Amino acid sequence: MTDKKRTEVDWEDLRVFLALGRHGSLSAAARALAVNHATISRRVRALEASQGEKLAERRPEGYVLTPAGTRTLAVAGDMEAAVQTLGRGGTEGSPKGVVRVNASPALAQGFLVGRLARLPTLFAGLDIDLATDLRAVSLERRKADIAIRLGRPHDGDFIARQLGRMAFGFYGTSSLCRRVEGGADPVFVGFDEENADMPEAAWLAHHYPQARVSFRTNNQFAQATAARAGAGLALLPHYIGRQESGLRLCRLAPIPTPREIWALLRRQDRKDLPIKTVLEYLARTFADEQALFEE
Repeated sequence: MTDKKRTEVDWEDLRVFLALGRHGSLSAAARALAVNHATISRRVRALEASQGEKLAERRPEGYVLTPAGTRTLAVAGDMEAAVQTLGRGGTEGSPKGVVRVNASPALAQGFLVGRLARLPTLFAGLDIDLATDLRAVSLERRKADIAIRLGRPHDGDFIARQLGRMAFGFYGTSSLCRRVEGGADPVFVGFDEENADMPEAAWLAHHYPQARVSFRTNNQFAQATAARAGAGLALLPHYIGRQESGLRLCRLAPIPTPREIWALLRRQDRKDLPIKTVLEYLARTFADEQALFEE
């Protein structure tokens, strides 16, 4: 068997591989780094040559990391974090640099954007990158520094901090709510078929199996808009329903059990000043406005 040859690693190769590992495809990695596909492929091949191991395999659904690729991605992420820390203000002084926060589209649009946008005005060197995903993102792949999730997390070596609880209710126009409260069969706005496995969608299908769902969309913020137009009742977190002037809470039971809101960060980032600053700000913000979320 030929010995695997290892040579000195080029940081640019690692940076490109980190983008591929995070995004899972050549096109997404190329967009993220503003380079072409050929550059991504060339850099990954160069890194594999320097390591003497296959790091990623191309599949129909995208690139999948090999065990060696997973180890390399972790090392590349740690190196990136170390470089960022050098320019972030260390453990003293004012925080500076970019902190990436990930949350669901509804929570981001309906609550976080307006609150997190204040941070750069409070800390001149602190920038926020708020991304939205309906499903959980990988902190291990460093797609985010802080991930906000619903339900207590059980995966990975992360630090988890509970931010509060999110309660739900049925919201609709005043006229529709009066009809339903008077005994009419409810018509609902809900999640589209692609997201039928989301907890609220599954709960609605289980408890109201025969009910008509007249309008479907992929997030609760959009569902509130459809409900305001009169399409049906939307099962919404209170923080969305209470902020929609054209909607009111409909007296319809049962309703889902409240869900816990958690913030996750990588254990090795717990002393990172910018990340700590954003996490503490989030904790204070949710605590100050918990009445918006609870029953």
